Amino acid sequence: MTLSIISINLNNADGLQKTMKSVMAQSCQDFEYLVIDGGSTDGSVDVIKQYAHMPNLRWVSEKDSGLYNAMNKGIAMAKGEYLNFLNGGDILMGKDVVKDIMDSIEKYNHPELVIGKQYFQRGKKLVMTGGIAYGNSTLWGLYRGAYGHQASYIKRELFEKYGIYDESLKIASDWKWFIKVVVFENIKPVFVDIDVALFDMHGISSTNLEQTYAERRIVLKEMLPEYVLTDYDNLVSDSILLERLRRHKNVYRLIKLTNKVLIRLEQKN
Repeated sequence: MTLSIISINLNNADGLQKTMKSVMAQSCQDFEYLVIDGGSTDGSVDVIKQYAHMPNLRWVSEKDSGLYNAMNKGIAMAKGEYLNFLNGGDILMGKDVVKDIMDSIEKYNHPELVIGKQYFQRGKKLVMTGGIAYGNSTLWGLYRGAYGHQASYIKRELFEKYGIYDESLKIASDWKWFIKVVVFENIKPVFVDIDVALFDMHGISSTNLEQTYAERRIVLKEMLPEYVLTDYDNLVSDSILLERLRRHKNVYRLIKLTNKVLIRLEQKN
C-alpha cells in the first residue's frame, strides 16, 4: 500500500461530509482511507456509515485526548508507505489529486517528504496558505508559517525514526515535527506543482493566532537558544498588530491606501 489518507474529526458532520466526498471521488482509489472520529455526537458517524461500503475505508469513533492524540492514532493504524492528513472540513482540489501525487512519488523515486500546494478561501479568491512561499524552506519562512499537513505526503519511516506528534501541544505539534525533521534532521522536501488541498480555516490554529504564536515560541525555546529568538518575537508582534488592524476594516483600508501611495512615491524617486 503506497498511501494512507487520514481524516481526524470531532463533531463536524458537515465538514466531514465534504472531506469524505472529495476523497471517495478520486479517480485513483489505490489507497486506504482512515477516519479517526473522537466520539462525535452530531451525526458524524452517520456520515461515515454512508461510505461503509467502500473497501478502502477503515474507521473508529471513540474518545481521544485531543487533535494530536487522534493523529497519532491514525499513524498507528495506517499501513501505507506515505501518510497524508486531510482533516474534517478540508477537501482535495479535483478528482486526480491522488493519481498525480502517486505519479510524482514514482517520478522522484519515493522521496521522504512530498509537498504540494494548499489553499484557503478568502472571499471569492483562493490564496496559497502555509506562510511559506512555494518551494521555499528557509528558517525565516518556517518562522512565518508552516507546511500544510493537508498537502504533505510523509513517508511512514520518518515517524518511526524521528517520533510522532507531541501530544502535550494543542496547536503547533505538526509545526514542531516539521521543524525537527526538515531543519535539524536535514530532510529536504520535494515540492510538486499540484493543487492538492483546500484548507478549512475554522480550525483553532487559524482562529486563535495569538495562542498559535505563543505555543510556537514554546517549541522554539525548547529547540533554539533564547538569544536567537528576537526575530521571531518581532515577527509575532508585527503579525498580531496586523491581525488586529484587519478587524477594523476602515483603518485597514486606510493603511493599505497609504502603503500604495508610498510605493508609488518610491517608484517615482
